[in-house]
Amino acid sequence: AYGLPITFEITGGQINDCSIGPSRVDAIPRVDIMIADKGYDSRRVRSAIQTRSSWPVIPRRRHSKRANPDFDRGLYRYRHLVENAFARLKQYRAIACRFDKLKTHYDAVVAMACALLWLPM
Repeated sequence: AYGLPITFEITGGQINDCSIGPSRVDAIPRVDIMIADKGYDSRRVRSAIQTRSSWPVIPRRRHSKRANPDFDRGLYRYRHLVENAFARLKQYRAIACRFDKLKTHYDAVVAMACALLWLPM
């Protein structure tokens, strides 16, 4: 989606990316290549991506004992588009500081900001 948000899920700060990774993979449309950061380096996430006939481009964590022959550095360079989307979302002070007490209100603010990111397209 050229670095624009497709879907999001608000979780607690103590929730690991690997635990919600498979549900996030199922929430997005099928793609040929899925790029993710080291936080999603787990067998569950990789197998969820591969069952959808997609190719995971996820770097291994530093303490990983397995090699990563499928990792393509050239494709992983496009990960900056996702990080740029996070930076544009955090320009909205209500998202960066999270003033809302309720999760539903914060979800609405994030959804509105994501919609505003899609407008220039």
